[in-house]
Amino acid sequence: MNEAFAYTHRLSNLKLPLDHRSDVLRDEILSFLNLRNDQLEKFKVYRRGYDARNKSNIHFIYTLDLLFSSDVDTTALAKKYHLHNAPDMAYKPVFKQSVGATFVAQADYKRPVVIGTGPCGLFAALTLAQLGLQPLVLERGKAVRQRTKDTWGFWRKQVFNEESNVQFGEGGAGTFSDGKLWSQVKDPKHLGRKVMEEMVKGGAPEEILYVSKPHVGTFRLVKIVEYLRGEIERLGGEIRFSTRVEDILVENGSIRGLSTHNLVNGQHEQVDASQVVLAIGHSARDTFEMLHSRGVFVEPKAFSIGFRIEHPQGLIDRARFGNNDRYAGHPDKIVEHVGAADYKLVYHAKNGRSVYSFCMCPGGTVVAATSEIGRVVTNGMSQYSRLERNANAGIVVGIEPSDFGADSGNPLAGIAFQRNLESGAYKLGGENYFAPGQLVGDFLAGRASKELGDVEPSYKPGVLLTDLTGNQGPSALPAYAIKAIQEALPEFGKQIKGFDRRDSLFTGVETRTSAPIRIRRNVVKHPLAFQSISTEGLYPAGEGAGYAGGIMSAAIDGIKVAEALAGTYLTRASS
Repeated sequence: MNEAFAYTHRLSNLKLPLDHRSDVLRDEILSFLNLRNDQLEKFKVYRRGYDARNKSNIHFIYTLDLLFSSDVDTTALAKKYHLHNAPDMAYKPVFKQSVGATFVAQADYKRPVVIGTGPCGLFAALTLAQLGLQPLVLERGKAVRQRTKDTWGFWRKQVFNEESNVQFGEGGAGTFSDGKLWSQVKDPKHLGRKVMEEMVKGGAPEEILYVSKPHVGTFRLVKIVEYLRGEIERLGGEIRFSTRVEDILVENGSIRGLSTHNLVNGQHEQVDASQVVLAIGHSARDTFEMLHSRGVFVEPKAFSIGFRIEHPQGLIDRARFGNNDRYAGHPDKIVEHVGAADYKLVYHAKNGRSVYSFCMCPGGTVVAATSEIGRVVTNGMSQYSRLERNANAGIVVGIEPSDFGADSGNPLAGIAFQRNLESGAYKLGGENYFAPGQLVGDFLAGRASKELGDVEPSYKPGVLLTDLTGNQGPSALPAYAIKAIQEALPEFGKQIKGFDRRDSLFTGVETRTSAPIRIRRNVVKHPLAFQSISTEGLYPAGEGAGYAGGIMSAAIDGIKVAEALAGTYLTRASS
């Protein structure tokens, strides 16, 4: 019996104090279920979260997978306790591992191509490699360690590389993030479990398999990404860095090849390809434009815009955990057990706009995330430890295609809208990649900020204080977004005491919450499932295609697309 299916029942809602010893868990299970020691053969933690709703009684909540001895009446137990059948979460490939052996040896074999090495591209390529199809992977950016050097070089020395930055390079935008590994996408096949198990093999802590909000942070992601690359290559795949796809060849509605440009030696090459996974991320604007010009169906999509907000992490910890008597009135004692506190906020403004927190990074930093010269973009990241002094999050406003002129018939209008805001932020910041910033108190009052309070900005290269509202100069965002955020802040302050404190800091602008376009694809039950509705053989995937929003959902989408692609080889062989 494999490990994933070695447990027959799942127990939910076992509550334990935060400071419980790890060796008491078995005894607590036995006591809770009123069983003898010999009646529980084995157990493992499936999920561990915490409940902080009652600040005087913050506790862990466990969900556990169990295997009982044969003399236990599990039917009676199930009626009395939160006990259900444990699902088999082991990954089950849709085809045998040797699926590629039939094809790769053939003289006319065209290996599948994956464009992009973010979470979606890496897991699509890994899945194809594990199925024996030896994919070719093309990445416009650099390998992750060199890319990291380039990114830090921009942050510290303002030396900017358009092809090697927060957005472009091995690991994708998620490498410079909080490394969040949870998602709200439906996952009936437990593909997310496969993603995390592969990450653990690559060096992620095993706790990501069971904590309720797993994360790994940037430094650990670097090692994981290198492991995934090594596995793809070990299984016969090939990865080419600094190789930008500049054009596609489409004949009779089907993809037939790619034109690539090696950014190191300047060479151009034609790649023969009939099955291409498009995992380009949400910022490959030039590629979006090229695809649209070649007749690939692209449609505008809603996204969000706003600012990064920073507070002292201790303020968030106190608001979430309070002064807890059990821990002598010290929220930091709770943090030792559950980690730095996070938050999720939503407000519906009177003008009909939704304002919400996005990509909250406890104990993290605000980072420069542009991918184009003369533009400023912010994002957030943190390391695994989450020990930096500030908490940060995007405070963003949802916008629709009609807001950026897409109803005029241009599906790429959202790109121009983003660029306009980012160029404006560059000017407001002094045209040296400093980000424009404003204290929350001044933002609410509509006046320019002159000096910082206690909250020191973490954004590098630096922050130039100004007026973001447009009351004393150019506005960093449209008036409807400014108004909605101004209305939301006091309401957020009611939920988290001090959230709207006057010296909290806004840094602008946040524009890359998701892609402004969707490359629509066929539905799952369609004969050409997951392929572009306009271009056979092209598989739009992940965030850049509008089908994911974060590391986990992108990686899961990559696996789905890879499985669908692999199926086309067998379909053709049997027809």
